[in-house]
Amino acid sequence: MNRVAIINLIEEQGLMPLFFNSDIEVCKKVLNACYKGGARLMEFTNRGAFAIQTFTKLSKYAQEKFPDMVLGIGSITDAPTAALYIENGAKFIVTPAFRKDIALLCNRRKILWIPGCGSLTEIGNAEELGCEIVKLFPGSVYGPNFIKSIKGPQPWTKIMPTGGVEPTEENINSWFSAGAIAVGMGSKLIRKDSLENESYEDIELLVKKSLNLIQQARP
Repeated sequence: MNRVAIINLIEEQGLMPLFFNSDIEVCKKVLNACYKGGARLMEFTNRGAFAIQTFTKLSKYAQEKFPDMVLGIGSITDAPTAALYIENGAKFIVTPAFRKDIALLCNRRKILWIPGCGSLTEIGNAEELGCEIVKLFPGSVYGPNFIKSIKGPQPWTKIMPTGGVEPTEENINSWFSAGAIAVGMGSKLIRKDSLENESYEDIELLVKKSLNLIQQARP
């Protein structure tokens, strides 16, 4: 799936589940739950020791079992690390901050990159380098009004808040009514207690609920 198709899928689905665990079997079960819940996108986060080995196994598993599941990598802070994950199957790259070196690498490889930005200047710089979707991070710091303010002078800017997004009607409505094209959700969606209790069906149901709330919240 090329980056244009992935951009369209992000906008269509409106939800980016994100997750990390060092246990590949747990990762597989979470991936299964998200897929059964209706998600066709997932961001694995580069946040632990030997994360690349876990991602490689998960990427191969996803390609074999769910060929229509688009698996990307997040928490990438430099181009060499991005290149390593691309070689191991990452279909998109998400960064916590705007990095020109990552932008150039991904553009050369025709890989979608989603940079974390926190100001109009950063967003403008990212868009000059071909950015299609901006991650507002951490979303809890800026809030929905930030998106509304950005969309005023720049209605073409596509923003996906991550951090501070909750799977509730009120919270999701606030982001999408402000102009978000999608939201990223981690621990509020893939909850610690669900993992500890191996309640993967709860994750599936929460993903399904979130997708329904997003569809209802769209203007």
